[in-house]
Amino acid sequence: MDRPCPIIFDLDGTLIDSAPDIHACVSAVLRQYQIAPLPLARVRSFIGGGVELLWTRIIAACGIEPVHRPALIAAFMARYHDATALTRLFPGVIEAVGRLADAGHPLGICTNKPMGPTRSVLQHFALDRLFPVVVGGDSLPQRKPDPAPLRLALQMLGVEGNAPRALYVGDSEFDANCAAAVPVPFLIYSGGYRMTPIADLPHHAAFDRFDDLPGLVDQAMAL
Repeated sequence: MDRPCPIIFDLDGTLIDSAPDIHACVSAVLRQYQIAPLPLARVRSFIGGGVELLWTRIIAACGIEPVHRPALIAAFMARYHDATALTRLFPGVIEAVGRLADAGHPLGICTNKPMGPTRSVLQHFALDRLFPVVVGGDSLPQRKPDPAPLRLALQMLGVEGNAPRALYVGDSEFDANCAAAVPVPFLIYSGGYRMTPIADLPHHAAFDRFDDLPGLVDQAMAL
């Protein structure tokens, strides 16, 4: 590779499996309001679009009156801000991200997760030192799949232009469509929270193991 390439990562469903913590926070709030909790798989299927969309889907699934939405979200955020006990890194993340950083690639995060919980979980796993640029779901009025958050993350890494030389790594429909809108090549992790077949999403390459990611980065930048 002739020179390092900026690489932006999604967080939930890409670097971390946070669904158990999100589910636990959601369940606690529903119990507080005497509403039967939803199964983990159902809540996982709602993740990716940010807290507002998460609760839009929960409210619809549980038949909750929309008037309760602000109170439900406030109760959720009070628990979610530092919820890390059940969250795990996907296998091979530390090694893969470390290799990319050692190779000189500038790294960043672009997530629909709010900035507070994002900072908490990055610090919890000592990933904050590897990602000097972080754009959260409340950093801008827009959220993915709108391209604005990813463009901001790239700008913060010094990348400009209509077709920037960079990569985005994510797991979901939100990420794939965001990358296509920028546009930048998209590498999709198959073990995340997407609901759509990978073949139906715009992407440059897919990977099942983070061991394969550094090689895919080399391949993508060689084109």
